[in-house]
Amino acid sequence: MTDDAKRSALVRNIAEVPWQEFPGHFGGALSKPLVRPETAGSRLMDYRISTYQPMAYVALHTHVVQEQVYHVLEGEGLMEMDGRRQVVRRHDVIYIPPGVEHGISNTGLTDLTFVVVTTPIDDA
Repeated sequence: MTDDAKRSALVRNIAEVPWQEFPGHFGGALSKPLVRPETAGSRLMDYRISTYQPMAYVALHTHVVQEQVYHVLEGEGLMEMDGRRQVVRRHDVIYIPPGVEHGISNTGLTDLTFVVVTTPIDDA
């Protein structure tokens, strides 16, 4: 039996996963790691929902091989990519290829909530 055949499908309510402040995230930049190896057994995908309080942010960083998609659900903030800053708000979808320095901060008046999908899991 292959590793893929041993893994199971999963349904989990978002309330079952605790909020975490991952390294490089500051000021109330919280995420729920909904689909990751340790939470769902995924091998190719990191899927999380994040809520940043006003003034919260993730430090600028670059991924070597990982691609990311951000989907803003609520609020507004500032996305910086390769030195360019752009306001992002509800229903904006952001694609970040490997090698692009980026960070997001909540510059709005209410919480900034977004989904982040990253693939592959590891950046090596």
